[in-house]
Amino acid sequence: MDTFFDAHTHVQFAAFDADRDDVIRRARDAGVRFINAGTERTTSRAAVDLARAHEGVFAAVGLHPTHTGPSFADADELGGDDSQGEIFDAAYYRELAHDPKTVAIGECGLDFFHMSEGADRVAEVRRQTDAFLAQIALAAEVRKPLVVHCRAAFPELIGILKDHRATLSALPAPGVIHFFTGTIEDARQLLELGFSFTFGGAVTFPPRKGRTAGDYDELIGFLPPDRILSETDAPYVAPVPCRGKRNEPAYVIHVVQRLAALKGLSGEEMALQIRQNAERIFGISAE
Repeated sequence: MDTFFDAHTHVQFAAFDADRDDVIRRARDAGVRFINAGTERTTSRAAVDLARAHEGVFAAVGLHPTHTGPSFADADELGGDDSQGEIFDAAYYRELAHDPKTVAIGECGLDFFHMSEGADRVAEVRRQTDAFLAQIALAAEVRKPLVVHCRAAFPELIGILKDHRATLSALPAPGVIHFFTGTIEDARQLLELGFSFTFGGAVTFPPRKGRTAGDYDELIGFLPPDRILSETDAPYVAPVPCRGKRNEPAYVIHVVQRLAALKGLSGEEMALQIRQNAERIFGISAE
C-alpha cells in the first residue's frame, strides 16, 4: 500500500522536462501518490496525459486566476513563455474533466496579489471571478471537487463560496484550499462550507526572527485532522531539509512529519489520516 499523498503538485511543468520519469519513479519508490494540478489549457492536458500513463498519478484540470489575462509565467511552468491569458473554455475543460483519472477541477480561484502591473484592476477581478464561477459550475456538473487557489483575496473568495453554498453542498466534497495562507477566522468559515486544506513545505520552515513558533503552528493546531492534507506544490517551496532545491512529490514525507508533530500524532497516524482524507475528497480508491 502507498503511504503518502501529495494532493497538489505540478510534475507536468517544464521544470521536470529533463527527468520527469525519474521524478515519478522516486515518488513511487517512496510510496507517494499525487495529483498534478493544471493551471491553463496545456498544463491541464499534460496533467491528464501523465495520469493516464502512470498508476498512482491523478489530475486536476482548470484555469489559474493569473492566467485569465496576460501575465508573467516563470520558466518552471511554461518554459519561459509569458501567458497571454485565456477565456475559460468549458467544453475544453469538460472533456478533460470526464477522464477517469481527473479527480478535481482546478487550480482555480482568485489571486489579487499577482495583478498585472498597470492593468485595469476592475477588469482583472472580473475576469478572475468569471473564470472561477465557470469552474464552480463545471465542478457541479461533473461532480468533482474544487482545488482552490487564493492569495490576497479571502474575503472575496469566501463571499463567492457562500453564495454558492447550495451548489457546493451537493457535491460529494466541495474541495480543498491549496497552500492555505488565510487566518483562523478564514479557516473557520471555510470549514463551515465543507472545505479542507492542503499544506506544503512552508509548514517546515523555522520561526522567523523574533518569533517562537512557525507561521502555521497555531493554524494547524486549530484544524481538525480530517480536514488536513499534505502537498508539495512542486517544483516550488521545497520543505526543510530540501529547502533551496527543486521540489518534487517524494519530498512530501517531510511535510507529513511536520504536520504530525503539530497535531501530536505519529508520522504513521498522520500519513494514514491524510491518505483517508484524500481518498474521501477526491473519490480515489485505497491502494
